[in-house]
Amino acid sequence: MTHTLDDLRALVRGRVLLPGDAGFDPARRPWNLAVEQHAAAVVEAADAADAAALVKYAGARGLSVFPQPSGHGATGDLAGAILLRTGQLGEVRVDPAARTARVGAGAPWGRVQEAAAEHGLTGLAGSSPAVTVTGYTLGGGLSWFGRAHGWAADSVVAFDVVDAEGGPARVTADSDPDLFWALRGGGGDFALVTAVEFRLYPAAALFGGRMLWPADRAPAVLAAFRSITAHAPGELTLWLDLLRFPGSAPLVAVDATYLGDEAGGRALGAPLDGIGGLISDSRGVMPPSALGSITAEPTDPGPGLSRGELLTGLDDTAAGILLSRPIDPLLSVQVRHLGGALARPSSGPHGALAEPYSLYLFGVPSTPPVAAAIRDRQRDLAGALAPYVSGRKPYTYLAPGESASSAFAPEVLDRLRALKRERDPRAVFRSNFPVLA
Repeated sequence: MTHTLDDLRALVRGRVLLPGDAGFDPARRPWNLAVEQHAAAVVEAADAADAAALVKYAGARGLSVFPQPSGHGATGDLAGAILLRTGQLGEVRVDPAARTARVGAGAPWGRVQEAAAEHGLTGLAGSSPAVTVTGYTLGGGLSWFGRAHGWAADSVVAFDVVDAEGGPARVTADSDPDLFWALRGGGGDFALVTAVEFRLYPAAALFGGRMLWPADRAPAVLAAFRSITAHAPGELTLWLDLLRFPGSAPLVAVDATYLGDEAGGRALGAPLDGIGGLISDSRGVMPPSALGSITAEPTDPGPGLSRGELLTGLDDTAAGILLSRPIDPLLSVQVRHLGGALARPSSGPHGALAEPYSLYLFGVPSTPPVAAAIRDRQRDLAGALAPYVSGRKPYTYLAPGESASSAFAPEVLDRLRALKRERDPRAVFRSNFPVLA
């Protein structure tokens, strides 16, 4: 293997790191430090040509390539594979006239949003500016603005890819409809994406932020959340958070974005205004580039254990279950309002998202006993809510130990598997959640 990988060093311009090399351990670690991944080598591609050379090399030697810009969705299931870092493929180009963006496989949402905001535009970004556009989009992409504009993947107009033979291609709905369909939310099992082009949307006015209360106000906050989301327009998105930060008392928050002016956003959120004990309210007019400030998620790697579910409803019984279970040892219990454009027909593998809410349970496993307690609490809460859990999950909600079969309808999974066998019969590409696993 050492001789083979020494050969690889001569084929790419980017850095190649082997076990034992200085810098290998930091390079192989994913964003989620709770996931341990052991790679045969790490290749930091300098450009798309490097990526193509690596794919040809791996295919000729029976090896697998595991593309991973940062490792936000890492599972650790890559033993023996070559870990491909695409962080240097960082192109960000906005065409304000066409309202499109072209971004490289390593470009994070924060940079894209900054470039788009200069023209009064936004992409369909999520909560973190550090997540890469490509990884997020290959999994479908649930955005702050999904209720207004649907899945992020549905806004893609083209992919630049390297196929399993190492050949470059531009994939559109016309040039390769089957592969285009699969890449718009079916994961990264079918080709190596080096760049993606997608539509941008007007965001001349954006109002958003976080309201925060002590946990004893949670019943009133949840009641207001349910009232608002029952009739919210697509331009308004609310997320409810039950929080327990280390060393502090439990809290409850509502995070909001509204694609409109401040007066409209405040009017829609009026049921929250009468709840006493408000600790802080950061809501205000903001540029789309400031979306990450709402939840202020960490922008540096760290450990985490998550579990996501889709909920068919949030009636009095479900609300009572949420409020009756302690948050500890979880850091957060988050309920996102979905619906709107997400519930409409979609041409991607994920299809329409009929469930009106999602549940996301997150904890920081500081020690093995804490990790076990986090998993127990996640199972307890998900089990208590079982009558409301639909049984499927968004691809990007999948966690280590879960599989792609939880994200897709059986007939969709069959189609994805057939395409994998056709386009990558030697299994050159390995994604976080392989469709054939």
